[in-house]
Amino acid sequence: MLDKPIPAPRIVRLHERDNLVVAVDPIVPGAVVNGVTAKERVPKGHKIAIATIAQGEPVFKFGQIIGFASKPVEPGEWLHEHNIEMHAFARDWHFAEGAKPTPLLPPEQQATFQGYRRANGKVGTRNYLAILTSVNCSASVARFIAREVERSGMLDDYPNIDGVIPLVHGTGCGMDQKGEGADILKRTQWGYASNPNMAGVLMVGLGCEVFQIGRWKEVYNIEESDTFRSLTIQETGGTRKSVEAGVAAIRDMLPLANRFRRETVPASELMLALQCGGSDGYSGITANPALGAAVDILVRNGGTAILSETPEIYGAEHLLTRRAATREIGEKLVDLIGWWEEYTARNKGEMNNNPSPGNKAGGLTTILEKSLGAAAKGGTTTLTDVYRYAEPVTSKGFVFMDTPGYDPVSATGQVAGGANILCFTTGRGSAYGCKPTPSIKLATNSDVYRRMIDDMDINCGDILDGVSIAEKGREIFETILKVASGERSKSELLGYGDAEFLPWQIGAVM
Repeated sequence: MLDKPIPAPRIVRLHERDNLVVAVDPIVPGAVVNGVTAKERVPKGHKIAIATIAQGEPVFKFGQIIGFASKPVEPGEWLHEHNIEMHAFARDWHFAEGAKPTPLLPPEQQATFQGYRRANGKVGTRNYLAILTSVNCSASVARFIAREVERSGMLDDYPNIDGVIPLVHGTGCGMDQKGEGADILKRTQWGYASNPNMAGVLMVGLGCEVFQIGRWKEVYNIEESDTFRSLTIQETGGTRKSVEAGVAAIRDMLPLANRFRRETVPASELMLALQCGGSDGYSGITANPALGAAVDILVRNGGTAILSETPEIYGAEHLLTRRAATREIGEKLVDLIGWWEEYTARNKGEMNNNPSPGNKAGGLTTILEKSLGAAAKGGTTTLTDVYRYAEPVTSKGFVFMDTPGYDPVSATGQVAGGANILCFTTGRGSAYGCKPTPSIKLATNSDVYRRMIDDMDINCGDILDGVSIAEKGREIFETILKVASGERSKSELLGYGDAEFLPWQIGAVM
């Protein structure tokens, strides 16, 4: 009896320079892929060599180096941690050589959405009241206030308000009040207080902490008003009195916040945060480049997109410096890379520690490989500026913000920078949501989309079945407009967002 031929598995070769292909389907020993016979099993999303790679020679994916062979590799072998290593290699920044103006659509052709126009001209996609805290010591009181507001039923009379959210954190004291950590926290708090998705803010402190509300208000010229109130537990008289005062302050803000109505505004008012978490071997093939296509559409409509997660563009930064509008902007990005190399070394780590066990199980081997896929979220337009963590983003177009790769910390910085909408790609199935900024989840593969259907908004896995990147990018952009106009994302329907506020904590805890 003749053996049945092994069906040819689907594969993807991303660039003619690549000495590997990516398995769309699992590859079994004996299967022929790209003219090469597989010597061992290769999981889907992982890589198989299609050429001989001598020890020390580079391994190419996307036409770029993702690592070096740690031992001789023969065609048909599975490529992963056991035979790929990472070490430093020279990269040419080619500052601003690829920058070119992005033509905007004529105003009459630009997309629109239904947003909340604020008094300062900014536009929100949601209408929240927030309770911020200066220190962890006031976190419980903030939660008690929000709980009492919800229990009272007073929100029932204000249908235009999306909710009252306690955004608490674990720091605010035990730090140098003039240090980098304190500066980041102050920027982050002001960024949230002034985010266009906020209709009003109550700031709650303890009173004796390093983060002094009074000093913070002086720095940012904040005054008590119908949309901003503050209190400290010590001055107010303790927990119960502070909760009562906080509930009264929220009650006073509700009528004014409820007056806001959605109106037609141009898509140029959108500031899109770009995130990826729980990445896999498909991330750089499906969801990330599709999101990049949506970014290109948004930029042509006059909007802004923020790429972040500096450790996750490590090894791909030379592709971004080519797109920088000026040499100075490109050099700002390279300087960030140098800071991160020093920062990780100081903490006895290394940049290649970034891929998580889940990333590796999904097919990603090195930070270089992860970064090349992650950078695809930024599309193809000119890099117009580079920002520090939680700095206000003022440039239009495609920009970069320095953040860690840890998703909640990174997204917190982007929202503080002004992001009013967020797209989050995932290949392993990240459970995440964001308030006050709605998060749209993009699955990189159909398995995750089907398995986590209640969490995923868009399936990008069908790109592997023939849907084009451009077509999927248009779908993502249209979904962005719908969610910006009030349609709830899956994470919003599940109630995510209150616990995901996580400012970047830098420096010694004293």
